[in-house]
Amino acid sequence: MDELERWYREKQAERTIQALKKNNFEALFVLDAKAAYEEVMKRIPDGATVGIGGSVTLTQMGLPEALEKRKIHLIWPMRQARNDEERLDLIRKSFSSDVFLSSTNAITEDGKLFNIDATGNRVGAMFIGPKKTIIISGVNKLVKDIDEAEKRVREWAAPQNAKRLKRKTPCVETGVCADCNSPDRICNIYVTLAKKPTRTEVVVILVGENLGI
Repeated sequence: MDELERWYREKQAERTIQALKKNNFEALFVLDAKAAYEEVMKRIPDGATVGIGGSVTLTQMGLPEALEKRKIHLIWPMRQARNDEERLDLIRKSFSSDVFLSSTNAITEDGKLFNIDATGNRVGAMFIGPKKTIIISGVNKLVKDIDEAEKRVREWAAPQNAKRLKRKTPCVETGVCADCNSPDRICNIYVTLAKKPTRTEVVVILVGENLGI
C-alpha cells in the first residue's frame, strides 16, 4: 500500500467508523494486525467459551493458534472436527459461545456489514446466539455501498475463497461468479447487518492494513 492509498484508506476508515457507531455497533480503528490481535486478546477473559468462524484474516493474525494456548474453551469446527457430523455439532455449540470471532466480506462507508456464506454458521453467529461477536477487517474490505459490496464479493472474495477451499465451481476457473447451481457453491446466503442486532453485542475492529480476501 503506497502513501496515497494509505491516506485514502485512513480517511475512508474514519468515515466508516463513525457510520458504524451511528448504526449502534461498537467500532474502533487500529493501525495494524498486531494492535488488532492485542485488542481481541484483552477482550476475551480466561474461562470464556470462544467460537471461531472460517476466516483467512484470523488465520493471518495467528489468533486461533494463540487462543488454543489460553485458558478458555475454544470451538474451532474447521480444525477440531474429524468428519462432517462432528463439524456440524461444533458449529451448533459455537452459537452458545461467550465470544464469537470472525471477519466480514465487506464493510460499507455508511456502516453496514455485508457477507455471503455457504452454510450460514459464520454469518448466523454474527447476529444471534453468542453473547458477543468480534469482527476484524482489513481496510481492503471497505466499499462505498451495498452494491459495491456485493460486486466485491462476487467478483473477488467468493471466487478466491472457492479456490482456496478447492471447490468445484465455475468461478474457480473464471475468477467471476456465474450464479451457478453447483453443489459446491459457497454463495448460498446473503446477509447484511444494517444496524447492530438487538440481542448481540457486536464489536468491529477495522485494521489499517490489508488482511484476508
